Amino acid sequence: MPDHEEEQPKKKKRRRGNTLETWEIAIVKAMIARGGNFSNDQDILAYFTRPTRSVNHRLIAEIRTETKHKAIKTAPETDLDTFLSIWPDIDHETGLSVRGDELLIKAREAMIAAVQTFNGAGLTFRAELFIVTAIIAWTYLMHAWFKREGIDYTYTGQTTKAGEDKYWDLGHCLKQGKCPAKGGVAKNLEFLIEIRHEIEHRTTSRIDDALGAKLQSCALNFNDLLKKEFGLQYGLEKRLPIALQFVSFETEQISALKKASGLPKSIETTIDAFEQGLTEEQLKDPAYRMSYGFVPMTAKKPGAADAAVSIVATGSDEADEIEKIILKEVNKTRYPPGKVVAKVQAAGFPNFRMQDHIELWQSLDGKNPAKGYGCQGDYNGTWVWFDRWFYRVIEHCEQEGGKYR
Repeated sequence: MPDHEEEQPKKKKRRRGNTLETWEIAIVKAMIARGGNFSNDQDILAYFTRPTRSVNHRLIAEIRTETKHKAIKTAPETDLDTFLSIWPDIDHETGLSVRGDELLIKAREAMIAAVQTFNGAGLTFRAELFIVTAIIAWTYLMHAWFKREGIDYTYTGQTTKAGEDKYWDLGHCLKQGKCPAKGGVAKNLEFLIEIRHEIEHRTTSRIDDALGAKLQSCALNFNDLLKKEFGLQYGLEKRLPIALQFVSFETEQISALKKASGLPKSIETTIDAFEQGLTEEQLKDPAYRMSYGFVPMTAKKPGAADAAVSIVATGSDEADEIEKIILKEVNKTRYPPGKVVAKVQAAGFPNFRMQDHIELWQSLDGKNPAKGYGCQGDYNGTWVWFDRWFYRVIEHCEQEGGKYR
């Protein structure tokens, strides 16, 4: 006999959240009552399982035999007809169930809105708008995770004014031992919650540049945790560039940054009070904040070096030498109009034509230099477009549904 038995693989623990909701149980009962195509438990199960939630067929048998859920009433025939008429009710971009995965869909859309708002041209209070919206995104993401794990995320004995369950706020979510946001990720969110309190109760002047490093970490942390916990297919980079456009680094703006006044006293005090409790290691954690340094790039001829940024990867010789992530000014890729149209067509929108391009930039005032979409070219003053414009065109095409596909 061998000295030890061969180690058996551990059975994957089933998530407690992989169960049916009350309204779904009522629909299952209506299916069972109708019979016909719903005589088989496995056929019924097909309507309720999805990538974010696998449901055991045993649950259907328990409903059929009334072993469990006997007190839940059968849904009316009209409710079953409505359910079947819209099934599968999915978000076409992600494949998520609109009703069953509502929290996850809202979390993604809130962070997309936060990034798009921050990157939008002409806005003055971008950091404030980003923080408030990003905290909503993180709250929904935490609720989606707790729900999937079968963890009750309601305050015991507390309800809203309307008598509904009161759900945990983000700060309370972060205090839970099983919360997936840990370490620098949690510290970053705790910091932004403190700043959010200042935003709610005081007037703040521009804080975009001062908080930019932490806002970028917030967006990247969200995307990383979203993909790790729910799947790579839900990453935000499919929908938009995740990098925040903190400054456009035009020559005049660089000069303005050097002359910029300090932070509002209330914000400065909040930052100092929060960071006094952090270790040096926590302060350097890129999940808490990304550190930036600016290195000017010289061009061979005047006007050839347009403003842009390039991030040197952490761990490189240059980054290790100064313990920072370096942003360098580099030449922007320039595209003539025809090249933009060709790139858009190659990206999956073959029906996007030159006339569509002209009408779009005219409607968006795309050649306004302040918007940073392009510039006058070096030859004959022809207008050329930057990558930022290309991404804006892609966003427009996606919003138009199948018009350009």
